[in-house]
Amino acid sequence: MENIVLARIDDRLIHGQVMTAWMKTRPAKRILVIDDKVAADAFMIEVIELAAPTGVKVDVYSCDQAIEALKNGIDTPTILLAKVPDTYKRLMDGGIALGEINLGGMGMAPGRKTLYKNIAASEVERSVMKGFLAQGIDIKIQIIPSENCIEIGRLL
Repeated sequence: MENIVLARIDDRLIHGQVMTAWMKTRPAKRILVIDDKVAADAFMIEVIELAAPTGVKVDVYSCDQAIEALKNGIDTPTILLAKVPDTYKRLMDGGIALGEINLGGMGMAPGRKTLYKNIAASEVERSVMKGFLAQGIDIKIQIIPSENCIEIGRLL
């Protein structure tokens, strides 16, 4: 989709050095956080807005709001951020096309097992990511831009 410079999965969403590093290699004027729970939490929205780099507009949308907004088109370079793979699956099921997804961080949680180093995924999340690969969507682990990309297919 035009003007999406990065679609990233990171359960920390916007955070310090990592986002600053990505903004240098994938300059964006907007960050779109997509998460149903965060979109319903005014305090978390404020925290996320404060964490964004200076001069970058931040919007926090539910999946349904994001689908609607993305269908209308994006006129500025934008980074998409989601906590879990299912968010991107819901976008795609809603008609949004993505060519690649960056897996930056999913920590340990009940039902998750280590996928790679400090990244963990449940069986359902692994299945969703396998589905992305089957659809020809490139999904790679890359915490920061200066690190090598890790092909996820062999890890699932």
